[in-house]
Amino acid sequence: MDYSAANHALWNVIIQLGLIAAAIMLANLMRQKIPLIRNSLMPVAVLAGFLLLIAKYLGLVRLDSSLMEMLVYHGIALGFIAMSLRVPEENAEKKGDLTGFKSGAVIVSTYMVQGVTGLLITLALAYTVMPGLFKAAGLLLPMGYGQGPGQANNVGSSYEALGFTGGRSFGLAVAAAGYLVACVVGVVILNVLSRKGKVGTTRSAAGENYPASFFQSKDEIPVSDSIDKLSVQIALVLLVYLLTYLAAWALTSGIAALSPGLAATVNTLIWGFNFIIGAALAMLLRALLQKGRKTGLILRQYQNNYLLNRISGFFFDIMIVAGIGSINLEDIRGLWLPFVLLVVAGAAVTWLHLGIVCRKVYPDYYYEGLISMYGMLTGTISSGVLLLREIDPDLATPAANNLVIGSSFGIVLGAPVLILVGMAPKSPGMCWLVLGLAAAYCALLYLAIFKLKGRKKS
Repeated sequence: MDYSAANHALWNVIIQLGLIAAAIMLANLMRQKIPLIRNSLMPVAVLAGFLLLIAKYLGLVRLDSSLMEMLVYHGIALGFIAMSLRVPEENAEKKGDLTGFKSGAVIVSTYMVQGVTGLLITLALAYTVMPGLFKAAGLLLPMGYGQGPGQANNVGSSYEALGFTGGRSFGLAVAAAGYLVACVVGVVILNVLSRKGKVGTTRSAAGENYPASFFQSKDEIPVSDSIDKLSVQIALVLLVYLLTYLAAWALTSGIAALSPGLAATVNTLIWGFNFIIGAALAMLLRALLQKGRKTGLILRQYQNNYLLNRISGFFFDIMIVAGIGSINLEDIRGLWLPFVLLVVAGAAVTWLHLGIVCRKVYPDYYYEGLISMYGMLTGTISSGVLLLREIDPDLATPAANNLVIGSSFGIVLGAPVLILVGMAPKSPGMCWLVLGLAAAYCALLYLAIFKLKGRKKS
């Protein structure tokens, strides 16, 4: 085997990860040394991503776009698997409430609000200054903001086949802009809330004293035995991710065998939301390990919450840097007016809508719930966690878990979204029908959010 620089396949991953590492270290140095950056609350991972993006367009570095997208895709799942493996503190999980279901209703109602807003904008443009505009293009707003680049790419491609020139690029541009909104506007919002004294943004200071229980629970496996404790945590995460792949493969293969038509729509969604399967399997493994300890089959606790937090933080940081660095600004092309209107209006209505519903669903941790949902529903789950970690660095509130659990319910509650997206481009009249149906479904979800009540804790 050739171990020299001529073997591109051998060294490419190391070079790309090295560029990410260099960007993170430079961003960390800038945040420490430049008061303006430090006071802006700009997370190191976001700053590193923008440094990498600027360097790419200046021709200083050459990024492997495919590898960057791969890091983003796998990073989401690995980060949430690590989070879901954590052993919950005693009495930390409330039973009998509807927070998970209502989180799903919050997510899908946001899709509806974004869809109605997007359709109103593109219909108005199509009937006035841009008569040639594809009227259903506004539905790419909830696809790009709410569901991310995967669905934006798929729906944009299908719209392009139906006559929307540049539909795929437009969808990806909306998704990229949504990520920027999540990171940039989200940081501005954090600054405003911090100055008003509504949120705290202080992180743990170096040298601060922590009790031993912060790093290790009783009856855990030794720090270093025949295998290092960190190695065990990583092995658990990778094992669950392997099971996630096998589960998604079996599920999509079964659907394809039963109904190829359904598979064309559903299978992409399953692979795109593989982190939900991973989180569910991680919680199942966690439950099995806890059951094994109660029955005496397992004598020691294998998970270490401190190390699992660090592992999830690592994957989220790498994912954020790679995600921002891989943005392609050329995707917008000649659709600047609808693009700008959708991006600006989407950011505004999403914040206003979430400000109303999150106060009802998350009364005990309103700002954590609001900030995390805003980050996810303009960008991706990674950007939601990114913003949350600025005000909840140890993820002590249930806000991060609500993103995962809510997304699980969101798959079921969001099934009508795919139907509406498929109906809209059939005719101009169908666009207006979809507009009315989306508004009606949003009202129904509002009833669920504000009227449904779970069992009270005894």
